[in-house]
Amino acid sequence: MREKENLTLLGNKSKVIFDYDPSLLESFTNKHPGNDYFVKFNCPEFTSLCPITGQPDYATIYISYVPNIKMVESKSLKLYLFSFRNHGDFHEDCVNVIMKDLIKLLEPKYIEVWGKFLPRGGISIDPYCNYGQPGTKWEEVAWDRLTKHDMYPEKVDNR
Repeated sequence: MREKENLTLLGNKSKVIFDYDPSLLESFTNKHPGNDYFVKFNCPEFTSLCPITGQPDYATIYISYVPNIKMVESKSLKLYLFSFRNHGDFHEDCVNVIMKDLIKLLEPKYIEVWGKFLPRGGISIDPYCNYGQPGTKWEEVAWDRLTKHDMYPEKVDNR
């Protein structure tokens, strides 16, 4: 029988908050901490605001991580990402904030966050950041993935 986790959002009606709020993130215990495996989230409806013009920016946010002891609960992640709706920050800042909030919550072995923002003014911006636990093989994986991150960019035909 699964031990009761301290999850307050799952299974309950939730109010959507549109102001950045990292306290929305919740975690549960990884049942396979001895296994190294990736968990990937694709979030195609991410929205934030340009801090200068106040215009909306739209993106797909990709989050991949190798869990350690904790895992992020998906509904809380969804509500957390919605909380960027009225948050004014540059694209690069958004992906780094998301990664740092998840590191603080989960202490993952490895994590990467990639934002694929739709173009505005004829330019799309796709910031990528990652992290591997210092002193582990995941620190080396992070450096390797960062240096080889976009060697084979995908064909972009949907923007």
